[in-house]
Amino acid sequence: ENTQSLAKNQYGNYVVQHILVHANPDHRAAVMRSFRGNLVRLSKHKFASNVIEKCVTHATRDERRDLIDEMLGDEDLDSASLPLMAMAKDQYANYVVQRLIEVVDPEQRQYLIQRVQHHLPYLSKVPYGKHIIATIEKAQTDSSF
Repeated sequence: ENTQSLAKNQYGNYVVQHILVHANPDHRAAVMRSFRGNLVRLSKHKFASNVIEKCVTHATRDERRDLIDEMLGDEDLDSASLPLMAMAKDQYANYVVQRLIEVVDPEQRQYLIQRVQHHLPYLSKVPYGKHIIATIEKAQTDSSF
């Protein structure tokens, strides 16, 4: 019940990261569940963003799919309303997006890129969007080998 508070704490975030990396799958999954629905808010936080990056890195395939879906929101949303765009504009959250692109499996990466494709012009205009676009391009290049 205190996981989100710990994740936002200057020192507590290290405890949560340690759990995500070293705890048994049930404990890790419980931490992941505690963040559900708060991806954007926690990703924008200086300390919690590091925790969310660990979530992304150590998530199961299904958990990553949930993170992708939360980040991309409803398919009917316009570019400006997409949770991804709020993350792309943020100095901390943009790293979470980049990490997700780097660690997903090829099928999930294709799904992610397909969903983001028509938002790229808007993404290129937001502060950290170019970094995300570069990460997408690098991932596509790396996976073509």
